[in-house]
Amino acid sequence: MGSIFTFSAIPNWYVTLNKPFFSPPNWVFGPVWTILYILMGISLYLVWISKSKIKQNAINLFFVQLGLNVLWSILFFGLRNPALALIDIVALWVAIFLTIKSFSKINKLAGNLQIPYLAWVTFASILNLSIVLLNL
Repeated sequence: MGSIFTFSAIPNWYVTLNKPFFSPPNWVFGPVWTILYILMGISLYLVWISKSKIKQNAINLFFVQLGLNVLWSILFFGLRNPALALIDIVALWVAIFLTIKSFSKINKLAGNLQIPYLAWVTFASILNLSIVLLNL
């Protein structure tokens, strides 16, 4: 869903922003997100099929973070507002962390499969902050 905003903004607006030296080339984002979404899907499936009584809360958390993920693309690329997107990505990071904790209580592998996602969002948060500061 968020990719609707991303694809139209990259060639027109994103390329004009000042970015830090550690900003990856644009082609990296597609493969990284593909891998992360596959891991997220497997993780969700492992929780979904569990018999745990607490799985619904964990699944709800998962969808909260997924919503924040989509919202980030809308804020950053759709509204072209990296500062608002920065606020969202901090909330996203917290939601992913809480998802990992809740998934791990149900299925350790499900929680561990979310760790690369948290690592990428940590990097993306630093990148987002840098873009805000470099484009004041």
